[in-house]
Amino acid sequence: MNDYKVFELGNLRLQRGMTLPNAQLTYQTYGQLAADKSNAVLYPTSYGAQHMDIEWLIRPGGILDPEKYFIVIPNMFGNGLSSSPSNMAEPYGMGRFPTFSHWDNVQAQNRMLREVFDIEHLALVYGWSMGAQQALHWGAIFPDQVDNICAVCGSARTTPHNKVFLEGVRATLTADPAWHEGGFTARPVRGLRAMGRLYAGWAMSQAFYRQEKHLELGFASLEDYLVRGWEANFLRRNGDDLLAMLAVWYDSDISDNEIYDGDLAAALGAIKARAMIMPSRTDLYFTPEDSEIECAQMPNGEYRSIESIWGHRAGNPLDNADDEARIRGAVQDLLGD
Repeated sequence: MNDYKVFELGNLRLQRGMTLPNAQLTYQTYGQLAADKSNAVLYPTSYGAQHMDIEWLIRPGGILDPEKYFIVIPNMFGNGLSSSPSNMAEPYGMGRFPTFSHWDNVQAQNRMLREVFDIEHLALVYGWSMGAQQALHWGAIFPDQVDNICAVCGSARTTPHNKVFLEGVRATLTADPAWHEGGFTARPVRGLRAMGRLYAGWAMSQAFYRQEKHLELGFASLEDYLVRGWEANFLRRNGDDLLAMLAVWYDSDISDNEIYDGDLAAALGAIKARAMIMPSRTDLYFTPEDSEIECAQMPNGEYRSIESIWGHRAGNPLDNADDEARIRGAVQDLLGD
């Protein structure tokens, strides 16, 4: 399902102080909205993903069931479908890009839900990775509008160690010879391929490679997996878009706004929703220890680790039925299914 809908935001004033003319938020919907609008679920996108990349888990009997719920996937700013460096008109372009934030994402999503569907309350916000960051932003910024949160392999505030990982990704991508004065002058093929290889070492655990799980996925060798599984993943995307989303991830913080003024404990304590916090035990950058610390400060937080060797990808278990079942069970517990 590669079609999508467009919500026109007009001239959007961004949190970091710039205005984006003719801003657009693209989204896709699944299922039917109940007459009383009680079955609405929001499912934001993750880093580098577009709605068609993550909709696989929306199916009857799946993690999100469209026969029971009305599910909306909003594409985050910077992902190439919603307003992004790759589709901005001048004066933006060639290194002159505005900075997005998760505040911008969730505020735009809230407008879309209200103005298009008259939805003022969500049964669930579900997200993986940067999607989980947006889910937790929803809980803190709109505490009276969310019943449940399922945050899988994400964080309320990007940790220093996670930033070290992101600095490595940024340095790898911008080492491409096409990088010039804040933007790319040509497609950064060398940088995108290198980025994929770097990511492969962080996203999957040591045990994943030791047990040669990549061969079970149908790849002929480790090199085949790196080329077709990881280089190919980032070659699909625009380099400037990837850097725009990376900056949002780097600065992600549910308290970085005028409501909480940087007080993370206050922001976590303000989340009224029942929040299922689900790290992967072997995630190398959204670690279970960090998730446990944040969860303990949420009034209705429940910590439920995914015991898996699939690293960060345990939270997006397209090829892993056991981890999918664990996440599906958590969502069913939240929603009372």
